[in-house]
Amino acid sequence: MFIWLFHRISGVSLIVLFGIKILTSYFLFTQDKKPDWALSLHRQPVLDVLILLLFTFHSIYGIRTIVMDLGYRNEKRLFVASNAVASVISAILLYLYLVIS
Repeated sequence: MFIWLFHRISGVSLIVLFGIKILTSYFLFTQDKKPDWALSLHRQPVLDVLILLLFTFHSIYGIRTIVMDLGYRNEKRLFVASNAVASVISAILLYLYLVIS
């Protein structure tokens, strides 16, 4: 139940966060005076970290759902494995994000 709820909430959250990124980049690419709120919101590292974390866990839980649909029935083992894989991938992505920026 937790994964189902998290998967739905993270999907909606990703749509909102990507929408914010696209909207603020639209204001930053105009030739007119760039609004300060768009620049400060677009460069928020919290948004970038949230996008990385939510995208990683959302995609791994989606793969978990596909594996469950294909007939794998050991749900506890798959839950632990998907959390471990998503945590490792998230840690690597966050490390790369911090090193690059």
